Amino acid sequence: MDKKVDIHKAAGILIKDRKLLMSRSKGKEFFISPGGKIQSGETPEGALIRELDEELGIEVAVEDLEKFGTFHSLAVEQTGEKHLQMDVFLVNRWKGDIQPNNEIEEIKWINSLVPDGIKLGSIFEHDVLPRLKKEDLID
Repeated sequence: MDKKVDIHKAAGILIKDRKLLMSRSKGKEFFISPGGKIQSGETPEGALIRELDEELGIEVAVEDLEKFGTFHSLAVEQTGEKHLQMDVFLVNRWKGDIQPNNEIEEIKWINSLVPDGIKLGSIFEHDVLPRLKKEDLID
């Protein structure tokens, strides 16, 4: 039986020069791929397109998204453990220069050898990054 999903998010994999874009929101400890919560009535693709525009100022068309996978994790919040489902998409093309908004503390382009001091969200550390390396999409 499937566990109840408390938090449903969409995330985008943006790769340039064989490096993956990761972002860290203000007040947060972990780097994750850009994206966010799926709002009522939104598709995962629609939510990701909206979030990429809001967070990074880039335009993405739905046909430029390729499903990479659906991943599950436990998120520990002040109210206790929550079950997180994250739909992850490869973003094959985008328009505009990446300009993080004021929600984003910092962005980094990383390869599979994560620099010291960089903490990744568990889905990205354990599932996404190893698969990107295995599929030879990043160094």
